[in-house]
Amino acid sequence: MRVTKITRRTFLAAAAAAATPRVNAARVVPGKISPNEKLNIAGIGIGGMGKRNLEACNSENIVALCDVDFDHAGKVFDAYPKASRYRDFRKMFDAEANNIDGVIIATPDHTHAVIAMAAMRLGKHVYCQKPLAHNLYEVRTLTETARECGVQTQMGNQGHSFEQVRRLHEWIDDGAIGQIREVHAWTDRPVGGSAVSDFPIMKRPTDTPPVPEALDWELWLGPAQFRPYHPIYHPMLWRGFWDFGTGPLGDMGCHILDPAFWTLRLGAPTSVQATTTHCDKEVAAETFPRASIVRYQFPARGKMPPVKLTWYDGRLLPPAPEAFDPRQRFDSNGAIFIGEKGVIMHGKHGAGDLRLLPRSLADQYKQPPRRLPRVPEGPGAHEQDWIRACKDGKPACSNFEYSGKLAEMVLLGVLATRVKDRRLEWDSEALKIANDKEANDLINPPCREGWTL
Repeated sequence: MRVTKITRRTFLAAAAAAATPRVNAARVVPGKISPNEKLNIAGIGIGGMGKRNLEACNSENIVALCDVDFDHAGKVFDAYPKASRYRDFRKMFDAEANNIDGVIIATPDHTHAVIAMAAMRLGKHVYCQKPLAHNLYEVRTLTETARECGVQTQMGNQGHSFEQVRRLHEWIDDGAIGQIREVHAWTDRPVGGSAVSDFPIMKRPTDTPPVPEALDWELWLGPAQFRPYHPIYHPMLWRGFWDFGTGPLGDMGCHILDPAFWTLRLGAPTSVQATTTHCDKEVAAETFPRASIVRYQFPARGKMPPVKLTWYDGRLLPPAPEAFDPRQRFDSNGAIFIGEKGVIMHGKHGAGDLRLLPRSLADQYKQPPRRLPRVPEGPGAHEQDWIRACKDGKPACSNFEYSGKLAEMVLLGVLATRVKDRRLEWDSEALKIANDKEANDLINPPCREGWTL
């Protein structure tokens, strides 16, 4: 038994609906799948993180693979010889609509939304890499569409499946460090970490080398405005360009800020303001800055007080709290929660390396009982949580209803980085920046004809 039976007419109707900003086409309702039956999964964007996502789903049937660069993705294609091969996800959906239950999307950020939208409108479950989309309008539309289509979703912030983020939540609820009014989070990117994270800080290239034969450059661009091919963009350094990536905050924020967002029930901020190292206008128009600081303000939530959350990247770090031992050092990525009684510190994924400070507080603290449900541990736990959701219908831990709000917070900070130095008043309900027209226009920037949601 498969999820749906979709005719070409149904597919074309769904594709036509993708041309409108609101969801108004007839829906294809996903069917239920027995826990004992294997899902039929398609992978789109398989040359990078998609390879690892597919490996985490190797308990299921990998039936179709799609990548715009057959050379870059060649080894992954070869690893699944029974899977059909495509360059264009639209052609894959046309040919495989009756045969696919779920879709893994691990393309560059700027093409997440248009692919995920097409998949959900065909009744397909979706696993999509962080930060879910490239702009705020796309994230909000994906969240609403997932709700309307009734599909199971998961964003690829794998740390949300980890044990330690649940332990942190239980500490916060237990009042381990008292009321929390301040959070600081940081990453060493874009100038730290691996070569992949060394984003370019540069003007747009002017030379126009030929497009490699194996790459479909038009498909790679997707909704982004046309520009000539250059190897600086693909396969790795696209993250550093405004048109394609979401910079250090978009890359790591959905990991590092997730614990604070979840455990403190932050929701939407009321304002955000960024300062950056950008000074050259031509560079600032193309790529992310070498370093930035983004300051969010969150209102009180029930009995929880207002919170000031500050993000640092480019190896900038927050001031050391009093609870630190003089020899204490910050890790290259992480966050600290400043409470009335002490500090909680964690690493970059899912509150890893969780610590309670000062040591005297940690020594006397009595651990609270485990009350939150756990995701079974093991390789690929996050992807397996999505597979479980596809089969039993109970939402995955970082489904779009949750992760969409997290991604909105992150992308609002990205937007503030682009306009920098201006305090932006955020109206989440209206999806609007109330006090800045230039910034407001970046919520839903224009895309190329034929690629609208």
